[in-house]
Amino acid sequence: MVVATVGLRGLSLCTLSLPILRSAKIKPPIHSFPTSRSLKPLFSPYNSTILRGFPSFCASPDVNVEATATAPPATEAENSQSADDIKNAANLLDIRVGRIIKAWRHEEADSLYVEEVDVGEPESRIICSGLVKYMPLDLLQHAKVIVLANLKPRNMRGVKSCGMLMAASDASHETVELLMPPDGTIPGERIWFGTEDDKDSQPEPATPNQVQKKKIWESVQPHLKTDASCTAMLGDYLMQTSAGVVVCKSLKNANIS
Repeated sequence: MVVATVGLRGLSLCTLSLPILRSAKIKPPIHSFPTSRSLKPLFSPYNSTILRGFPSFCASPDVNVEATATAPPATEAENSQSADDIKNAANLLDIRVGRIIKAWRHEEADSLYVEEVDVGEPESRIICSGLVKYMPLDLLQHAKVIVLANLKPRNMRGVKSCGMLMAASDASHETVELLMPPDGTIPGERIWFGTEDDKDSQPEPATPNQVQKKKIWESVQPHLKTDASCTAMLGDYLMQTSAGVVVCKSLKNANIS
């Protein structure tokens, strides 16, 4: 089959077979390709009668052109994580009740406190927090806190920080309050989201390497907020302990990080 390659005005190069040319009543010269002049009337952008019924010659043969043209746009749910996906990711975070044994100013960083925190392990953890401008040091001493425990350790100006204290902040990030577990919780207790049934089905936490590689914290954090009663939430799911929900002191509808 002889094939002619034709340039359309304002369109990409396409391929046409001779049967199509014959159906348009154009006779190419014998033993030669049709000239652009002989095909010009057929492919003129103004010849809508002929072009209207032609298939798209530049599309892949596997593409349904009509379906593609009329397909509805993707829904918002299809373009973003589902609530179940977010909750499943959050269940891989090792969020625990902690108790600060003592806290002090970082010797090499004016904006950092250093805390020694009991998270229910044989040895306490050292955690650095950028809270100096937001709260006095004495507020941290012996405080019950919420700790994200399966982050990879980070060297913060010479101090190895093994975890993160979780806090709520307003939109301008001028006010920051630590998340607080209710009375009756003990250091090391793992936090969950939802109901008692959700607690029973909670999987083992991911390793710090997995949290970093899969960006688990980054995918979950935008969905953590406080509600109108200052209760910590993951979307519509309560942040729970065995003694009740996790809260902050006064920040409503605030971001959690």
